[in-house]
Amino acid sequence: MTIAARLVTTIAAPLDPASADAPQVLSWPGHRLLVQRGDTDVVALDLDTPHAGRAAEVRFPAPWPRRFGSVTVSPERDAAVFAGVHAVRSVERTGATRWEVRHGCWDGGCTLSHPSFDEYAHDEDHSRADGGSVAVSADGRLVWAHVRGPLGDDGDTEDDQELWVVLDAVDGRVVGRANTMTVASGSEHTPHPDSAQMGLSVGEGEEGSPALWGRWDGQQLTTEQIGIGLVLLAVSPSGRHLLTVDVGQWSLYVHQVEDGSEPRELDAADTVPAHPGSTGEDRVYWDYEAAFVDKGTVVAGTSECDAPYGSVRHWLVDVDGMTLRGEISYPVPVSGPARAAGDGTWYTVSKDGTSVHLWELAEGS
Repeated sequence: MTIAARLVTTIAAPLDPASADAPQVLSWPGHRLLVQRGDTDVVALDLDTPHAGRAAEVRFPAPWPRRFGSVTVSPERDAAVFAGVHAVRSVERTGATRWEVRHGCWDGGCTLSHPSFDEYAHDEDHSRADGGSVAVSADGRLVWAHVRGPLGDDGDTEDDQELWVVLDAVDGRVVGRANTMTVASGSEHTPHPDSAQMGLSVGEGEEGSPALWGRWDGQQLTTEQIGIGLVLLAVSPSGRHLLTVDVGQWSLYVHQVEDGSEPRELDAADTVPAHPGSTGEDRVYWDYEAAFVDKGTVVAGTSECDAPYGSVRHWLVDVDGMTLRGEISYPVPVSGPARAAGDGTWYTVSKDGTSVHLWELAEGS
């Protein structure tokens, strides 16, 4: 069975893909941004503004080149928050630093607490350092950051434990912190509609890689481990369910946020047919990206394993029964995985990286 997708809009990538990261869509309830990072600046477009385009773009000067960390942008586009090798920094549109929280160096061989990026700007080891990540809450009031200790205000300590911290988005004040008990090569946040909750996937290699869930009650940050060897993909619009995939990409799992009940599972090898162009001998597996279309359905892809055979495939999954409803049919060829874009949509990036296509299920599908 095929299920038709409708093209909602196509947005031109604001930066040249030859010198920038791929564009991505950040989404919160009722609010979506297209964000692209270059070496010298970050561009954010408001996708919910009618006729959003170049005239609606906002640019933030970058404090260091893109290979030295990651970035996110606040829902209101008043600040970009950079997760670097030595600090988390909030930058305003003018390039002024709103605040900076220094932390331990992500280069595992370095024990210094760097006062500035200039200290290691030309060091190749630091450009290949491990790293954390940041996310801004749905209400824009909190910044969640995965960093390496100690923090700049911790004083004279050798504790290099990795930390998950909650920061005040206005002044960078640390309002909550917890040890993650991890040794990360990288991480990724997964926002929740409730600003007091957040997910964190920590990459440690196939033997580790925990998925963590954090709750901030206004006084304390508490964390729980959803599982080991899992990657968080998306949160349902209701906030009640989490979608994960194991690091081997064998199965999708749907978890209850509140009660921690046994997750429901959908194995790719048992349910997804071999690509028409393959010999049928290669393993079929899920992508590391997926999107909730609504509370009961998910769009998930097998684009990574499909790519050697030409066209990529995306699938509509019923969450309640964890069954495959059918293959998504697009009016034009698509590339790469299906990624969450909020408000019942998902997006794909063109093969040349110059545009983003926003999709929804066609009426009656």
